[in-house]
Amino acid sequence: MGANETGLHGEVLAAEFLTRRGYRVIDRNYHSRYGEVDIIALSDAYIVFVEVKVRQAGGKLHPLEAVSPSKCRKLVKTALLYLQTHPEYQELQPRFDVAAITIEPRTNRKWFDYLSNVFEADEGWI
Repeated sequence: MGANETGLHGEVLAAEFLTRRGYRVIDRNYHSRYGEVDIIALSDAYIVFVEVKVRQAGGKLHPLEAVSPSKCRKLVKTALLYLQTHPEYQELQPRFDVAAITIEPRTNRKWFDYLSNVFEADEGWI
């Protein structure tokens, strides 16, 4: 499986995870001039912007380590643009989550970590 296929597979796994927990996925792979948000979902009073990171087991970095401050800034800017263009969601509290998936390529075994509210969109990120 190539890197792009692996990433898409991870996004499908993350979307299924969210759906099973009662989230409603409203958008996937939302692009802006600032970057991309992998999954956008609704949960209670939140609009959740989810970054999905997939890595092979035994790699140098855990998937969570791939969410850099630069990536966080891009996510926030993209989320703000999304909210500007979707006024129906502006009353919801934005939240930034990360789905980290590690795959053992020989056995296809997967480890899934999901962290909610990983960072906040304050002025330091914009």
